Amino acid sequence: MEKSDLSHHILSRYNDDLERVRTNVLQMGGFVEEQLKQAVTALVQGDSRLGEQVARGDQKVNAMEVSIDDDCSRILATRSPAASDLRLIVAVIKTITDLERIGDEAEKIGYIGSRLAAVERPADRYREIKHLGRLVGDMVHEALDAFARLDPEGAVAIAKKDRLVDEEFEAIQRQCITFMMEDPRTIRRALDVLWVARALERIGDHAKNVCEYVVYMVHGKDIRHLSMEDVEKHLQSRSQRQQESLPPAR
Repeated sequence: MEKSDLSHHILSRYNDDLERVRTNVLQMGGFVEEQLKQAVTALVQGDSRLGEQVARGDQKVNAMEVSIDDDCSRILATRSPAASDLRLIVAVIKTITDLERIGDEAEKIGYIGSRLAAVERPADRYREIKHLGRLVGDMVHEALDAFARLDPEGAVAIAKKDRLVDEEFEAIQRQCITFMMEDPRTIRRALDVLWVARALERIGDHAKNVCEYVVYMVHGKDIRHLSMEDVEKHLQSRSQRQQESLPPAR
């Protein structure tokens, strides 16, 4: 076998390993996204069986995290990745941690939804929770899409939506406090709703984290402690410099 053929074979195997890891992350993300959607549905519709099903599904999320983590450890040990490949592996390890925590929050919502199914639903049928759940679900979906497309600009735009999530959470918090003050009999249910809203707010934070890892993967810049406005300016400036460095069209 020619040396060039051997190198090509090794490189092809390496690329396959990296692509498989990325694919598995997206599969894990898709499952977690569905868990979140079903958890909110279980609460809103008062479906205790669905809530319990979501809670049991967290074991699958944990197994996916362990499997992907093992793959990353093997690649680090056997391939010694550098530059963009190393950033990919680091970003994947961080991303699956956030996805696993989204699964944990979905599990909480599933348990609470299962318990609240036995309680009379309010007249608004948890309208605020449904709206917040849709907002957070969109963030998770779009963050995974940015991860798949390696789109840092799109990732930053998605991360900025976390402010809307925080505002919705604060509104639900004020509403629950008002209900508890006006009628002490609603305290138990209001606290459960508050826990659900808090879980959704945390899921928004994890989706934002995934977006930050996308920027790190593509540009090698850690933006965790920067404002999204500063990050946008940095990316725009970088894009402008790259365009100016291109040779003029003939």
